[in-house]
Amino acid sequence: MRRFLILLSLLAAGCSAPQGPSVMARHVPERADDFVFENLYIAGRIYGEALEKETLSPGIDIWVKLPGALVADEMYRQELEEGKTYHKFHGLGKDCYKVGQSLGGGASALLIDNNLQYPATNWRSYEILEQENDRIVFVLHYPEWTESGQTMSLDKKITVTAESHFCKVEDCWKFSGEYGDSLYVAAGVLRHPAQNTIEEELILSDRYAIWEKASDTSAESEDGMLGVAVFAPLSDMVCLSQGDEHGLCVKKIASGETFTYYFGNCWSKGGVATAQDWFSMVKSLE
Repeated sequence: MRRFLILLSLLAAGCSAPQGPSVMARHVPERADDFVFENLYIAGRIYGEALEKETLSPGIDIWVKLPGALVADEMYRQELEEGKTYHKFHGLGKDCYKVGQSLGGGASALLIDNNLQYPATNWRSYEILEQENDRIVFVLHYPEWTESGQTMSLDKKITVTAESHFCKVEDCWKFSGEYGDSLYVAAGVLRHPAQNTIEEELILSDRYAIWEKASDTSAESEDGMLGVAVFAPLSDMVCLSQGDEHGLCVKKIASGETFTYYFGNCWSKGGVATAQDWFSMVKSLE
């Protein structure tokens, strides 16, 4: 009764009622062990164990969406219960960014002999560290693997806040082997030149951004444009990977050191209308 009276007094004073969550992140065991995350502007997923036979990749699979509400759970429900694939737009959002075995829209990887070293598995376990209405923090664990004379492991910590086109990442890489106790790590964005990729005209030393058509049109014709970016404060350089597949922000780290960076994206039909709008937003990051 007391809570009801407080709510009435707030409404009488012209205040809005308390709002529900504006962020979410969860394991999706009902759909191939996806780990999905979302705020009011962006959504995406990171691949889990059940998807390894189809896609073995650390890449961040970004989704476009209409802003202002959480839609990912309903998109999963529509696909699983109604057969409405989330690769098509049904009024909420859709998955139209092709990832495959890559960094996708903002993952990181160690860079050894100019080659990106991807984990040997998709994520294997997770923790939700904080959960509030406007902020959620989770960690995905990639177990130890050995490749190119190095033994490596990764704990990926991601912070999602309500009203931002960007998420914060704190990747803890541990490694040992013939290349020593310090290596280069790169946070990157997968480019799709066939989709008329436009790069950020002013290449800064700590960020990289693109603007392009939807990269996966096999399910539905392209609908609007995508902006994708990474921002890594104090990175050593920005460059393209071998074959120009990725745009990378690169930094040298010691084993166990946290590599902090941000990834983000937008949709031209979701409030960021032009390439210049997107590039201006990326340039303003601090």
